[in-house]
Amino acid sequence: MPTGLIAYGKAVLHWLNKDDYLSQIFRLATPIAMQSAIVSGLSMAASIMIGQLGDSAIAAVGLANQIFFLLQLLLFGFNSGAAIFTAQLWGQQNLDDIRRVLGLSLWLSLASALIFFLVSFLSPAVVLQLYTRDPEVIALGAAYLRVFSFSFLFSAGTLAYSAVLRSIGEVRLPLLVSTGALGLSVFLSYGLIFGRWGLPQLGILGGAWSILIARLLEMLALLALVYWQRSPLAASITEITDLQADFVWKVLRPVLPVALNELIWSFGITTYNAIYARMGTEEYAAYNMVISLDSLAFVFFIGLGNGCAILVGNQIGSGNEELAYRTSVRSLALAISGGIIVGALLQVVAKPVFALYQVTPQVRQYAFEVLLVITFSLWLRSSNMLLLIGAFRSGGDTRYGLLIESAGMWLAGVPMAYLAAFLLKLPIAWVYAFALGDELVKWLFSVHRLRTRRWIHNLAVTVANPVVETPSG
Repeated sequence: MPTGLIAYGKAVLHWLNKDDYLSQIFRLATPIAMQSAIVSGLSMAASIMIGQLGDSAIAAVGLANQIFFLLQLLLFGFNSGAAIFTAQLWGQQNLDDIRRVLGLSLWLSLASALIFFLVSFLSPAVVLQLYTRDPEVIALGAAYLRVFSFSFLFSAGTLAYSAVLRSIGEVRLPLLVSTGALGLSVFLSYGLIFGRWGLPQLGILGGAWSILIARLLEMLALLALVYWQRSPLAASITEITDLQADFVWKVLRPVLPVALNELIWSFGITTYNAIYARMGTEEYAAYNMVISLDSLAFVFFIGLGNGCAILVGNQIGSGNEELAYRTSVRSLALAISGGIIVGALLQVVAKPVFALYQVTPQVRQYAFEVLLVITFSLWLRSSNMLLLIGAFRSGGDTRYGLLIESAGMWLAGVPMAYLAAFLLKLPIAWVYAFALGDELVKWLFSVHRLRTRRWIHNLAVTVANPVVETPSG
């Protein structure tokens, strides 16, 4: 290796490791990335099991999961918005207000989950008809969704507690609980889909029942451990319901743009899915194969983004805004370089992974073509996640995030995908590439926003209870 390249590498490593950045970011990011890897890996295993049932089964489960995807992103909006406050409040060691914010996040999450549950349970076929006209896919997906929808309520509670636990640096507990739950889900999926170990053979419904059971046990286990370990989140009913109107409004002002952002973005993603599904069942089956692998590849960046958000939030809350800026810049450098490396690795593992699916050669070919687009765009998507979800959101710059996410998707991504699919009638790989137009728009504006530092806001001071000094004597 040339001497100059080695010297450059050492200089970059020295720059990254200033302020003890690398040890701090990897301490926070690694457990989160591991949890995401386990989630994605086990989800891929479940996808492969469903894939043994044919193209229609893959498409049906993929569309049913879109309903939960909408809910999940709305919950992520509430919970990550709440985590903006709890990360900064943890920097001040303000435990009372952390528990109040947790309570608000929990009630918002449960109310949203109840609405999604009722719609999915009562009218699953009507919902799925928005995505596809294939009667077999609709019938399979509706049966799956009716069972699967009960898990929405349990996921809401788990996600609320997990987000706040991570924001205060407790990243191991959610990792352990979700790992156990997802392992149980895959175990049950295999038994219930194929009728193993004396369990009934339920086919596609076996996947739904396994997720429902696992998510119920996951929520119960997490709550039990939080209170048994006397975690900072082991709040009483009084503490999580102590929500005066003034406090609620101060929290909701930056949280609502986050939730609205996620809701608008999720509708964009589900619109993409509707476009792919209406291109044909084979195209949508291929897309779902690729997304399972893409989710596994993205785990490093999920960990990095969440780790950056925690660090930056704590640093802003403690008044060190310059350090928060330097942390964000270094995290962006890691996201770009990591995106290039991981994108290349995808091409190495694609062939053996796709060989596990019992699909037609055409579906497999579509999957390879879409994955090639993902390989060359991963650095761009990871950068945007780092900036918009990691740095800006933890800095309280939620309205800018709402503006740039919404504008990028609905003025660039969705129109370009529609143009490619239905007017130009391009193959699905090209449609996916056109849809990435929104990522380029977001990246250009977000890098500029990072440099201005106008995204840094100390929100903890807006909700903290004032200290009343008593006169001496």
